[in-house]
Order: sequence, then structure tokens, then C-alpha cells
Amino acid sequence: MQHRPLGKTGLLVSPIGFGASPLGDVFGTVSPTQGRAAVHHAIDNGINLFDVSPYYGLTLAEDRLGDHLLGRRDEVILATKCGRYGSAQFDFSAATITREFEASLRRLKTGHVDILQVHDVEFGSIQQIIHETLPAMRQLQQQGKARFIGITGYWPGLLASILTQFPVDTVLNYCHSNLLMDDMNTELTPSALAHHVGLLNASPLHMGLLSGGTVPDWHPAPAAVKAAAASINQLCASQGQHPATVALRYTLHHPHVASTFIGFSSTQQVDDALLALQGETPTALLDQIHAIAAPVFNTVWPSGLPENQPAGHIHAR
Repeated sequence: MQHRPLGKTGLLVSPIGFGASPLGDVFGTVSPTQGRAAVHHAIDNGINLFDVSPYYGLTLAEDRLGDHLLGRRDEVILATKCGRYGSAQFDFSAATITREFEASLRRLKTGHVDILQVHDVEFGSIQQIIHETLPAMRQLQQQGKARFIGITGYWPGLLASILTQFPVDTVLNYCHSNLLMDDMNTELTPSALAHHVGLLNASPLHMGLLSGGTVPDWHPAPAAVKAAAASINQLCASQGQHPATVALRYTLHHPHVASTFIGFSSTQQVDDALLALQGETPTALLDQIHAIAAPVFNTVWPSGLPENQPAGHIHAR
């Protein structure tokens, strides 16, 4: 596996990142034995970037990941988040960020993380994040408790605006660079490159729509997007291609993304993702996929505070 530089951090990360939210039973029950096997299998196969949050499973994912990394912490680049602690529980104040991060370190059973990130910036006051949250995180960095700091969120343009106002090390965008979206490339990627910020992608399967499996009831995408994704899945299957492999392969070849996070809960899922690094998807199949996606391409859904959402949402193209 060829590891990639993460911006100006000096870190080399695997193109596949281990998204640890499934360890918090977010998508169904995962036994500790199954989760530990997935974590160790990923490390054994060169995956070295692990991402978690106190929000995932309401601290369960952090606690389990900490257990699973015992004896192997030095082999990974560990990232967690702060500011989001429940589905509707956000607190970006310096006091809470500092206090809750200490709790994250205890759950993760480590003295430091490699990357500390603001979780879903669109749900907070951007001025508070710039002038209070990030400075508090910088203090934690200066104390040696976080090697680097970053931001995460849904709106690529909002992330770009923040990183031009405060010098962060990493930026993570989700659901905006995959077979159904590409506006990360126009709204965020140029700013990340210009500021030498490590660019991280998440939700390459569009929060499960392109997995070929069951779509959760809570998925926020409009019905037309879900229907297009279902058609893409059926097309791939009809041509002997696993939909998730096609979607992952397409995303993992992004020229400027250091790592793409995929949620893992089993060794088989790790193997499936590793398989996506190999081979090529037939051009004719990709052309058909793009044709199906075209009517709903770059369709978004509301996320965050109203004042943080861009005017004139793109509903279709």
C-alpha cells in the first residue's frame, strides 16, 4: 500500500482510513471480538489512519477503539473529534472542548491523539469556532496532547472559509466527493491545496447509498437520489461488479485526497476495501453510472444551522 503525505504535517497516511463509528454500534451491533479483529486486520494490511468521535455510539466507539488499540497504539495515526456529543448535542466552548477531550483520551487509553478535529462545524457559531474552539485546541496541541488540529463538516465551502481564517492542519469533508457528488473539488480542494492542509474524504458510499445493501430509514438524501443510487447498484450487480467496490475504487483514486474514511466492523469489510485499490472499473460501466447520476448529481440536503447553509442549494444537475 502506497501511503500519502497529509498536507504539511509530515505524516504519511494510508489511502484507506479506518472509520470507527461502527464500533459504537451505530449501524448495528458489533461484538468487541469482531471489532478488535477488524482493527488488527486493518493494521496488519497497512491501514494506519483511524478516526473516531465521542459522538459515535455516545462514547462507545472511542472506548472500544481504545481497547482494540492496546499494544498497537504506536502503529497508527489516531484522530478523534470534539464539539459534538449527541445527535443534537453540540458545545464548542473552550471549557467543554478541553474537559471532554480529556475524557476522550481516557477512553482511548492514550496520552495524546495525532489529530483533534472540530466535529461538524456547520452546527456551531463559525465565529466561536474560529476565535474560541480552535484556539483552545491549539493550546492542547502546545501541551502535546494533540499533534495536529483540524475541522470536519458537510459543506465544503464553509470548511474552505474557515481554513482561510485559521491555520488548521487537516480538513475532512463527507458526502461531497463520490459517484454522486463532486463539489468538494471546486469548493474546498483548491483552498486545501493552497494552504497545504491535509485533505480527508469520508462517506465514499454516500452514507451507505452505494453499498448495495439496505438503506437506513434516517438517511437524509431526497428520494430521487436514493432511486438513482439503487439503479447504480443494480447496474453494477448486473455486470458482475460489487457496487461498493466500484464506488470505493472511484473515490480512492482522487489525486489530492490523502485518505478516505470507510466505516469498518469486520475483517471482510476491510478486505473488500483493500480489493478496491486493485484493478480498474470498465470505462463503459462508469459512463453508464455517470448517466444515471446526472439528473441528481450534486444534490444536497439541509445540514447545520440555517446561517451556515449556502444560499441556493443545488437540487439537481
